[in-house]
Amino acid sequence: MQRLAFLIALLFTGLCHADDKLHRYLYAATPDGAQVESASGMGMLVFDMDDGFKFVRRIEGPQLKGGVRGLTGTTTARSLFYSTTDKRMGRLDLETDKIVWEKSFSGGCDRSSAMPDGSRIFAPTGWWEPRDSGGFVVIDGATGAELRRIKVGPGAHNSIMSPDGSRLFLGTVTTLTVFDPKDERVLMTIPDVGESGVFPFTVNSKLTLAFVCLGKHAGFDVVDLVAGKRIHRVLAGEAPIKHRTHGVALTPDETELWISDQDGKKLFIFDATQMPPAPKGHVELSMAGHGWVNFSADGAFAWSHTPDIFDARTKKQIATLRDEKGKPFGSSKLIEVHMRAGKVVRVGSEFGIGRKE
Repeated sequence: MQRLAFLIALLFTGLCHADDKLHRYLYAATPDGAQVESASGMGMLVFDMDDGFKFVRRIEGPQLKGGVRGLTGTTTARSLFYSTTDKRMGRLDLETDKIVWEKSFSGGCDRSSAMPDGSRIFAPTGWWEPRDSGGFVVIDGATGAELRRIKVGPGAHNSIMSPDGSRLFLGTVTTLTVFDPKDERVLMTIPDVGESGVFPFTVNSKLTLAFVCLGKHAGFDVVDLVAGKRIHRVLAGEAPIKHRTHGVALTPDETELWISDQDGKKLFIFDATQMPPAPKGHVELSMAGHGWVNFSADGAFAWSHTPDIFDARTKKQIATLRDEKGKPFGSSKLIEVHMRAGKVVRVGSEFGIGRKE
């Protein structure tokens, strides 16, 4: 009897240890508020990054009828916050797949940012808000209550929170604004970036440089975040390509910068170890669409708004995102989540920010 109990305990211990394995998932929202071509109904689709990006499950709780504008989340809160075109935002508990809250707001909600502890969410009022009253809706992360509005400028579109929570960046029309999110104070306003509107951007780990997508050409501006000014404009291709750029990402080690030419169905690659970054080539995409690009936390994989998954080192396509029916699926609203024994251990960023140590 004692031997049987010992064997059962040993088996139980083995199962617990087996469950301690780290699981990496890619969460993608559908429908994308700016891309309908590759949608798959409504919900959050979860893909297994460690098993060829195979479909795992669909989370059907979130009300995403207005189309998703962005995803943000934090490890501490163990949640994703999703925003939609119809001024709604919700909080999804990643450990239970349950909706904590889902509410409508007085403005927004575009690509939002969360404090690292999830206490406050900063939701841009949207590129579709042309008035000077545009800016942030500040939301209580625990309850979803609207706390206040921060007036910044028209077309408040994309926002990035630095991983340490020391800086918050917001793009409005040809302007990049830098905040201290702790007291919501504006630290710097940088005008004349991005050609027309401020489309997606990214920042390096030292928070000294920003790379801002151009609105009329395939290319980007390099912005000195210390001096507060644009220092370079870099165009992709042998001749100027008159497509807006919607998507820019640094590899985690900050050796490469990738940008999206969604109309041209390409991701252009630049050597970011020199300044200004120099062209290195490109990869072809299977479809056009909204445009996006990002990398896995370890820098091994690259993904975009298309179903295509690339080996970031070899630049070869190694997987295709497919829904539960086997249909190729694409979205520009994607975020990486790590789980161990059913618990969240890491929530990534939908932006390809630099993470060089």
